[in-house]
Amino acid sequence: MPARLPSWAWVTGLTVGATAAMVALALQAENGPHPTAASARPGASASARAHASARPKPSAPSTPAIPAASGVGRRVVYSLSQKRVWLIDAAGKASGTFRVWPGTVSPDPGAYAISIRKGAITGSDGVQIEHVLYFAVKSGLNVAFSNAVDGASPPPAAAGTQTSGIRMPKAAGTALWGFGATGTKVAVVP
Repeated sequence: MPARLPSWAWVTGLTVGATAAMVALALQAENGPHPTAASARPGASASARAHASARPKPSAPSTPAIPAASGVGRRVVYSLSQKRVWLIDAAGKASGTFRVWPGTVSPDPGAYAISIRKGAITGSDGVQIEHVLYFAVKSGLNVAFSNAVDGASPPPAAAGTQTSGIRMPKAAGTALWGFGATGTKVAVVP
């Protein structure tokens, strides 16, 4: 008689699959077309709007290119100037990219690795955060990726306060958490 999987294994598998699907859809939506003010002008007649829609639509914005000199192989790439993270698979293709909200202290450009993972903690700003992935130290502060449990962007840092967390939207935090095991390479580029 073959061994039966316990119900918790089925539930865990289904939850991971559903989360991965939601993250993929969220990342696609982030990169898709967004409404503009020109598409809903006050006082425009229905026929004028219908005529305007007959024009070719601009193509969706392209995904930002992976920064040059960010290494090779499976890795996380963090661009300081673009405030963006890419998840790069073993073949060198981006499996996801998203904008982030960096703290006031940024890591130096270079090669790092995820050293510690914490499921949920309270950030130095008092916000409940999750999916915490530590990878560097700068000015005596631990630098880590995370997302707020409620998905909100971080509040502005008080004058003179040093923060080193790199926050991201909740779906992005879930994607990075699934991608970034301990030891995963992190490339920080200017």
